[in-house]
This record gives sequence, structure tokens and C-alpha cells, in this order.
Amino acid sequence: QVQLAESGGGLVQSGGSLRLSCVVSGLIPSIYSVNWYRQAPGNQRERVACIDHFDGRTSYKDFLMGRFRISRDNARNTVYLQMNSLKPEDTAIYTCNLYTPFGGHDYWGQGTQVTVSG
Repeated sequence: QVQLAESGGGLVQSGGSLRLSCVVSGLIPSIYSVNWYRQAPGNQRERVACIDHFDGRTSYKDFLMGRFRISRDNARNTVYLQMNSLKPEDTAIYTCNLYTPFGGHDYWGQGTQVTVSG
């Protein structure tokens, strides 16, 4: 099994920054990607960023590119989501997900709350 543990959420003023961390542990597959998702009350969950473990390729939700940056530290099995110029509409529960093509498995963390005050 794979475990994911997020941290770094909290309350921040509009225009501020936060860095979320996702630590991956357990039986980590050799090929996987890590995704950050968010879900605000009343909204569907949406994927905000993705990074490939092997080659570090990244992708972003279009309107977040430039404010959010996903990165990885393979030595620490940790993926980060740097969020800058935060807006009240970024308020959501942010959850990291690991997807591996080996069996098409998805693993999820518990999520961390990000609240941006206006």
C-alpha cells in the first residue's frame, strides 16, 4: 500500500502564499505521477497540477499556471505545491493523489484545508 500525507494548509490573506507538501511512503511503485486536487464547498473536485515522478514533467490547470508551481524532491519522496498570489476563490481542501499505471491504482491523502481571506 501507498500512503500520502499532506501538510502546509492554513489561513492566509488574499495575495499571500502557501506551500503544501505531500509525503509519499509505503510500497512506492517505480512509475507514477502525483497530482494535487482541490475541492471547494459545492464544487466538483478539480485537478490543479500534476508531476511525473520519472522525468519531472508538469502540467497545470490552465488558469492556475503562473501562480501555482508543483515540484518534487525524490530523495525525500515529497511533492510540493507552491501557491502564490492566493485569492479567496482558491479556498478549498487540497488533496494529493498518486496514480500508477501498474494496475491503474489511485491512492489519496486525507487533504489539507486552505482558506484565503479577502
